[in-house]
Amino acid sequence: MRIRSARTFPVAVAVAATVTGSLSWAPTASAQSTDPTRSSSTSSTPRNAAEAETGGVAILKKDPGGDVLAGASFTLFDSAGKQAASGKTDAQGQLAFKDLAPGAYRLKEISSGSTLHDTVDDQDVIVSPGTDTPLTIVDPFKAALLMLKAKDDKTGKLLAGSMVNIGSGDKTILTLTTGSDGTASGKLPINSRTGNDFWIKQIKAPNGYEIYKPSKAFKAKPGDPVTVTVTNAKTATTPPPTEKPSDKPTTKPTGRPTPAKPGKSEGTSSPSASPSGTPATDENASITAAPTPEGALAHTGADATPWLLGGAGVLLASGGGALLVARRRRTDNSHSDDGSAEN
Repeated sequence: MRIRSARTFPVAVAVAATVTGSLSWAPTASAQSTDPTRSSSTSSTPRNAAEAETGGVAILKKDPGGDVLAGASFTLFDSAGKQAASGKTDAQGQLAFKDLAPGAYRLKEISSGSTLHDTVDDQDVIVSPGTDTPLTIVDPFKAALLMLKAKDDKTGKLLAGSMVNIGSGDKTILTLTTGSDGTASGKLPINSRTGNDFWIKQIKAPNGYEIYKPSKAFKAKPGDPVTVTVTNAKTATTPPPTEKPSDKPTTKPTGRPTPAKPGKSEGTSSPSASPSGTPATDENASITAAPTPEGALAHTGADATPWLLGGAGVLLASGGGALLVARRRRTDNSHSDDGSAEN
């Protein structure tokens, strides 16, 4: 704080006149007197004026639970970026900066002084003359460091693409998705010295796996690392173990026999080739079925033998009858010839 000399007294009086609204400058002239008594009697005025030009900042430090925090370090910077003051909170969580010129300042918390608490962001402070600007600063608890892992329930292999929601109560705080390494990380806000309860629920399973429907509960404390693992079972449609057995039969029966059969039927015309032989016999059957009359004649010829024999007998009988008739005619003719001769 500067102490003004007697020579500057007229200026101080002029400032005081301006503050009170008076436009009279008469006291200025009288103040310029060289009388030592007068100058000594007015020596207290500059000190009071200088004191009125300064101000301060009063800090009270707490945590979210309302407990005061001792040992928190703060630094105050002026508008030019130069350090104006610094200090730590006492056992009552208080810190005061005094004798500051009015104006704008920047307050920075260097350390919370606690392993459980984090620092706050920088903030602007306005210092007014003749008063201490009060500030109540609440340091949050340090966030818990969460590590999420997704694994195969049988092999323990880390899985990518597992998406989960993490929350507390009925609110969702984080949504994380495991990357190519099967992990994801995040920070969980804590508002108690003893920690908070959280839940985790999977909302999307990795490709080829069934979703894990139940939710898991876990607890996290300020600043502590927490690892949560979600396991998934493979879906029923996944290729192994049915993929290997299906490969062997399909390659052997269909790959080897199929080309062999056409080769035999085409190259050797062997009747043992069932695919080519069977349609051939069917075609022959359909072809021989057309001239059925020949088969029928051959079959009915044997059955018609009695008819043929009967017909031959008829012919023989008729032939014999004809001979008898011819003979009678001859005998009749002979008799007639004899009678005519006798006459």
